[in-house]
Amino acid sequence: MTGPGSAAAGALELLAGCGQSLAVAESLTGGLVAGALTAVPGASRALRGSVTAYATEVKRDVLGVDGALLAARGAVDAEVAGQMADGVRRVLAADWGIATTGVAGPDPQDGQPVGTVFVAVRGPDGVGTVRRLALSGDRDRIRRDTIDAVLALLLSELTENARAQDTEQHGGNGCLQP
Repeated sequence: MTGPGSAAAGALELLAGCGQSLAVAESLTGGLVAGALTAVPGASRALRGSVTAYATEVKRDVLGVDGALLAARGAVDAEVAGQMADGVRRVLAADWGIATTGVAGPDPQDGQPVGTVFVAVRGPDGVGTVRRLALSGDRDRIRRDTIDAVLALLLSELTENARAQDTEQHGGNGCLQP
């Protein structure tokens, strides 16, 4: 299985199986990641909620992204994406947070060309990563590809974290706990 539905279902299954939760912070995807997650039956077992932080002020004032960072680099930045994921974890009291920020077009933003996107995953004890994407296509395609990318990254991080926990615990239950 491929696509956002299968990645969403897989991630939610892993989270629910371990009693952990997820929160979503979105900019360019405008709620579509949360929509993909809530399309999965039983999503409420793991999904706490989402913040659509389309405006820079919302990233700063609601999610706690550093205002000086936003002023210096703009909203389309790897560190901003990471802080969005950390912020939504904090605001919604979740174990894991994911975030999207970027330029879907039609015009460049913050000195970044259309198709520049950052997706982030943050988990317990600082586990996680940020990935820069260089996407092509029209606005809808860039947004769809961003959804696919952030959900695939989440599933990868959850799977890797579960494997690491199993290794550390020598046959543990594979749950995502630090």
